[in-house]
Amino acid sequence: MNRKQLGILLVLVVLIGGAGLIVLKKQKESRSAGNTTIGQKLIKDFPVNDVAHVAIRQGTNAVNLVKKDEIWKVAERQDYPADFSKLSKFLLELRDLKAVQTEQVGPSQLPRLELATGQGTNFPTVVEFKGANDKSLNTLLLGKMHMSSGRGASQFGGEGGWPDGRYVMVGSNSENVAVISSPFEDVQPKPEQWLNKDFVHVEKPKSIAVEFPAATNSWKLARETESGEWKLADAKPEEHLDSTKTSGVTSPFSSPSFNDVLAGDQVNGTGTNQPTIVTIETFDGFEYRVKVGDKTNGNYLVSVSVNAHLPKERIAGKDEKPEDKTKLDKEFADQQKKLEEKLKREQAFGNWTYEVTSWSVDPVLKKRSELLEQKKAETKPGSDSETNELDSAEAPKLENPPLPAITNAP
Repeated sequence: MNRKQLGILLVLVVLIGGAGLIVLKKQKESRSAGNTTIGQKLIKDFPVNDVAHVAIRQGTNAVNLVKKDEIWKVAERQDYPADFSKLSKFLLELRDLKAVQTEQVGPSQLPRLELATGQGTNFPTVVEFKGANDKSLNTLLLGKMHMSSGRGASQFGGEGGWPDGRYVMVGSNSENVAVISSPFEDVQPKPEQWLNKDFVHVEKPKSIAVEFPAATNSWKLARETESGEWKLADAKPEEHLDSTKTSGVTSPFSSPSFNDVLAGDQVNGTGTNQPTIVTIETFDGFEYRVKVGDKTNGNYLVSVSVNAHLPKERIAGKDEKPEDKTKLDKEFADQQKKLEEKLKREQAFGNWTYEVTSWSVDPVLKKRSELLEQKKAETKPGSDSETNELDSAEAPKLENPPLPAITNAP
């Protein structure tokens, strides 16, 4: 190899080496650019206190949570109160949420991460945050679940793992997809999942009456004191209440639960298909009138109206001491205030019809006969059993005849 060839070879080595350094530098810069948001907040300066409307949609499904008169409501359920604890938890978590991983991806890769809007069947869940006058504040796209690296699991899902995060995209910045540590599994465009599930709470029942469409099944139970014995009203001489069958009946709607709501009172009977009416009076002066309609898919259609007769003044006890009056008057006033607040809150439930779970309703829908002691079967004169007993008593006793003597004679 002459000097000229050696010089050319050295020049080529320098050029190739320089090109390699340039490529490595660009790759490093690219990786660095793709990880600039790791450890930083997903949405910088998220104005959580300015949010007045949260719109969640996926494909054709949608739910709108709107703040009206300082109360969050579900628009798709005729402004039924929303679950504020669930919504506020989501907003506060999002405010402080940080990216644990970022990736630069092209448009062709978005469907794989379920972040491509309008493409295929795997749409992202789009959450738009709006402020006053429905001005858009920000938009978050929730894509594919990030699966744990359990046995048999892959980074993009698969058997053996479980959701430990989610691929997300803020706004329309498709060049920077982040992975967050929260899967947000319950952030779905289903109105029934955002309802405030607080419901009527019957306390200290004094009387319970159930009026069935068939009058013979109707009944009423009552007691004189909170610890008193329950008795069947208008009991016939042969009717005896079985206390072992009333345990579920005597605490009706103490903690009922519902799955969804409908606007107005939709428990309307037609012809012979009439609703069952449950009327409950309490020692606090409350009266609940509950209409129970048809049962569908394990739920009853239920409407409820609440009234109360609350005393305005306390009746002083016999031989009450003057020094006790102030204390007792204050306790009475505090208790009345709580009852008035409860009345106002529970009367609002009359504006909707509820799909109430069967386990909340079934215990009180027992028929009259199901609350009574079972009659013992009576033996009629001349029956087979009586004849058999007489025959057995009058039959002569048979004695075994004497056995012959046994000898060893030949």
